[in-house]
Amino acid sequence: MIEVPRREIETGSVEPDGTYRVALIAAEDDEEAESTSSGAPSEPQPPVENGEIRYVEIEDIGKQGDGIARVERGYVIIVPGAEVGNRVKVEISEVKSNFAVGEIIEEDI
Repeated sequence: MIEVPRREIETGSVEPDGTYRVALIAAEDDEEAESTSSGAPSEPQPPVENGEIRYVEIEDIGKQGDGIARVERGYVIIVPGAEVGNRVKVEISEVKSNFAVGEIIEEDI
């Protein structure tokens, strides 16, 4: 049994009761370990994309005073101008491997 991210179901990529075949492919050397046979990186990809709209709750404040929200797998979204406890609608404006930046579209949702 494999846990599927909610986003895959919401976008229709995977049906909740569907049956799928999954392949595990062993890499032969370090270069192959960095990618699968399809050329995709073997590391988990960020759970957000540029331009994506998200509803998040600010859990913490970063060192530079920006709001910090966490989504799938603990992935961090930095939200400038937000305070702890705010629930905000953000548009993702920048995506990095370990964090993203979201601009507030609507506050206190």
